[in-house]
Amino acid sequence: MQPNYDLDQILANLNIEALNEMQEASITTNEENTNVVLLSATGSGKTLAFLLPILNTIDNESKDTQALIVVPSRELAMQIEKVFKQLGTGHKVTCCYGGHKREIEENNLIQPPALIVGTPGRIADHIRRENIKTKAIKTLVLDEFDKSLELGFQDEMSEIIEALPALEKRILTSATDAVSIPEFVGLENETTLNFLSEEDKLNNSLAIRKVISDDKDKLNVLFNLVCYLGNRSTIIFCNHRESVERTSHLLWEKGVTNEFYHGAMEQRDRDSALCKFRNGTTNILVTTDLAARGLDIPNIRYIIHYHLPLTEDVYTHRNGRTARMEASGTAILILSPDEKMPEYIKEDIEEIKLELGTYEVPEKPKWTTLYLPHGKKDKVNKIDIVGFLTNKAELKKEDIGLIEVKDFFSFVAVRKTKVNHALHLVKEERIKGKKAKVEVAK
Repeated sequence: MQPNYDLDQILANLNIEALNEMQEASITTNEENTNVVLLSATGSGKTLAFLLPILNTIDNESKDTQALIVVPSRELAMQIEKVFKQLGTGHKVTCCYGGHKREIEENNLIQPPALIVGTPGRIADHIRRENIKTKAIKTLVLDEFDKSLELGFQDEMSEIIEALPALEKRILTSATDAVSIPEFVGLENETTLNFLSEEDKLNNSLAIRKVISDDKDKLNVLFNLVCYLGNRSTIIFCNHRESVERTSHLLWEKGVTNEFYHGAMEQRDRDSALCKFRNGTTNILVTTDLAARGLDIPNIRYIIHYHLPLTEDVYTHRNGRTARMEASGTAILILSPDEKMPEYIKEDIEEIKLELGTYEVPEKPKWTTLYLPHGKKDKVNKIDIVGFLTNKAELKKEDIGLIEVKDFFSFVAVRKTKVNHALHLVKEERIKGKKAKVEVAK
């Protein structure tokens, strides 16, 4: 069967040489089977493994929505939307998630996109309001379906599936095989592709270490550990939002630059925190398990389990943020006097013995993130921002780092030594006819 797309062009658009074994197996299996369950490790390329089969189901002549992808988090939804646009197929995609105005999505849904990707609650809401026309949706992907179940989206997922009268094909993905598939999904005679053995290959460079805290409050040990590790990209996992903020604030008090991230934050603040972590404005992110999956953050060197993960599954996904593909990484568990190593960790773990007060606080990062209240919907792109900063702010290209353009605002990394002068120069300037209003991102 001839694919409904130009694979060579897609690979060129994605800047990759070839599909991996799992992705090729997924394409072949989906051509031959209606219902497919794909089990593969975090970071192994599952997104492309279901997007390409979706393309084969899309009728280029149809003006209706034909495929739906349901995911557990807005970050994962946005990441999939980004990859789909990079494919360069010309098909319209709309991303639906909570945390921003529903009206924006309603406008995008007036002309039905070929593909919709979003979170269960927001998609169910749009279906109830009849913003999403479901009559022609033949393909459903439940990406990381186990996480959606874990987060309590059973009712919304069931409601969505019941509202798809023309549904013919189902693709489910997960990074674990420990979860049973509910009956409401309607899987019959499914074919399972289990590539979880590949996880060992992906994580063969992952080292596991432990640090013993003499005190029940582990903060001093955490601070010492961060100083010991130096200025490397690090995620610190806590089990509760309150702990995330407390830990972040106490590290700041000790002179350690960091950002915190959790589900109760406003969307702009979440975007800002992740952008600062990606672009080097900070090398430390303190977070809940919200950041354990689906986030596009490369080159993370250390994972610190400040609180022990509640389940083996959570432990696996936290660790999956580092040692991705060919990179190496280290996961470190901090144990208080009354804590024992979780039973699911069988191997002997080497201890890092810290000497209190002997390590210097990591030096401050060399980048600062600027915020511009203009984005894609204002017809502002990365080239516009670079031109604006080089011409109006007198910055050289090497003074400008990572730029991220969202719908209604943008973030740009600028060398810290040049920020004050740049802000002074652009105070009254305009970009695309609108006053720039550039400020340091909060």
